Amino acid sequence: MHELRRMLAYLGPYRRDALLGALAVALETSIELVIPLLMANIIDRGIVERDIPAIFTQGALMLACALVALALGLAYARFASRVATGIGANLRRAEYEKIQTFAFGNLDRFQTASLVTRLTTDITVIQNAFANGFRPLVRSPFILIMGLLYASMLNLELAGVFFVVLPLLGLALGVITFRVLPLYRTLQTAMDRLNGAVQEDLTAMRAVKAYVREDHERAVFAEANRNLAERSTTTFSNAVLNLPVHQLSMYVTATAVLWIGGNMIVAGRLTVGELTSFMSYVLQIMNSLMMISNVFLLLTRALTSMRRVTEVLDEKPQLALPDPGEAVREVADGSVEFRGVDFKYRADAEHDVLEGIDLSIPSGATVGVLGGTGSGKSSLVQLICRLYDPSAGAVLVGGRDVRCYDLPALRDAVGIVLQANVLFSGTIRDNLRWGDPEATDEELLRACELACADEFLDRIGGLDGELGQGGAGVSGGQKQRLCIARTLLKRPRVLIFDDSTSAVDMATEAKIRSNLAQIPGVTVITIAQRITSVMDADEIFVMDDGRIHARGTHAELLANDTIYQEIYASQMEHASDGAGSGEGPAPAAAEGAASDEPHGPAPASARGLEAPAASPAPGSPAEGGERDGR
Repeated sequence: MHELRRMLAYLGPYRRDALLGALAVALETSIELVIPLLMANIIDRGIVERDIPAIFTQGALMLACALVALALGLAYARFASRVATGIGANLRRAEYEKIQTFAFGNLDRFQTASLVTRLTTDITVIQNAFANGFRPLVRSPFILIMGLLYASMLNLELAGVFFVVLPLLGLALGVITFRVLPLYRTLQTAMDRLNGAVQEDLTAMRAVKAYVREDHERAVFAEANRNLAERSTTTFSNAVLNLPVHQLSMYVTATAVLWIGGNMIVAGRLTVGELTSFMSYVLQIMNSLMMISNVFLLLTRALTSMRRVTEVLDEKPQLALPDPGEAVREVADGSVEFRGVDFKYRADAEHDVLEGIDLSIPSGATVGVLGGTGSGKSSLVQLICRLYDPSAGAVLVGGRDVRCYDLPALRDAVGIVLQANVLFSGTIRDNLRWGDPEATDEELLRACELACADEFLDRIGGLDGELGQGGAGVSGGQKQRLCIARTLLKRPRVLIFDDSTSAVDMATEAKIRSNLAQIPGVTVITIAQRITSVMDADEIFVMDDGRIHARGTHAELLANDTIYQEIYASQMEHASDGAGSGEGPAPAAAEGAASDEPHGPAPASARGLEAPAASPAPGSPAEGGERDGR
């Protein structure tokens, strides 16, 4: 009932239509229940007594009742359609807006396919329940109660048949409903799995074809499809049992009424008209029970969907927002500080992902974060822009705890280029303006120059070039550079690169770093796997198993830290092997790309974005050009 009350709360302005629809159904049903009485009068007075005027009078009344009932039925249909579509639209809007408030921790609880199913299929089930179940939900109980009352008024002895059959029928329908309810839950779960299989296959289609895994994906889809078909068959084969049970009870009731009623007519205790009228009530009462059973089955499935939708609507965002009147709306500078920070993704997790993190980064500094896979690098920087909150300790930006800031203001000041780059369908211009909706074309082009995206912009149609879903149409490196340009347009005080140049060749990466160095007052935090990406930073943090293992400059770490020495040796050895075989740069060249990058004269800036430095001199490692082309 909690879920049903929640759904009714989303009727909003359609409550009036719901009340008018219920009134129309009640009036329509009341009029239809009068028709059997008029029919009894036609038979007993008009036909038996041969009263022709009575036949025409009662017949005219029956026709008038039918026309009024028709008009009320049409009115109900209009009201019901408005209610159903209205509550569907309101629920979709509410659920979508709720999802937008979720932190990453909330999204971790729901699979993407499940959220899509809840937003589409589940709400459609609820909408259909209102469209198809509203009328019988109001009409059936009314017909059942009034029909029993009128039947008892006609002949109480004959009405006793109902009081024997109805409890047995109600018990049987209750058992069926109780059995079907959990089956609908498993059915929707199977639908989630099917949607997940389809979504995963379509999203990773390039990988599927590259690894020739079409047969494997067909098998995965076939299994999900088979599971859904089996669940559907089991669910609906149980749900349709209400039809034969209802028909059996209706035939038993009709046979008993005719048998008892016939004997009463022979005994002179019942007229033919009364029996005919009573049989009309038999049909109406039994049909009302059939409608009630169908409504219960409809509501049973709808309640399952309602529960799934309310799980999303009742989910509390994990990020507690400050009071709007007290929230800090401006970040003073780009300083970042971690004070005794521990972090785990789930409260019930056994171990912390980050433990005892204490570090301080001054405003305008350039720092690097290095470490093996799973060492906690990405988790560390995600706390800065408050994608997650620490389990213990505090993260400060601009000298204030991030939990004190207005969330949009904080995230405007902290630009992060995530490891998983995301572009949207539309033009390059549309995607870049996510960083600044008011940016001019000149500012967009300057951001592209800083991110070295101008090198390929003309080849994909310039700012008007169209991108497919997920950024289809550009390579991985090109996508990364467009994401960097988009973030630069925010003009952040803190700029975070979460391994966001991994698909860019070393020469282009060095050029991007050189260009970013020309932007004054911005704190740059770079997470990388390659030492060449961070070796020219003011300070480098080496992470290991969720802790800060070491910190210092490239020279200091190379001299004193074993982990850093191992990483350096392995990468430089690989680079040396590549140079010897014509497959990569020599160690000196790689180091030069990081530390000896030439800077040309600083050109003029526009609204905080400065144009890129001059291209590297001939013979430098940057001369290799772009290697991330499609």
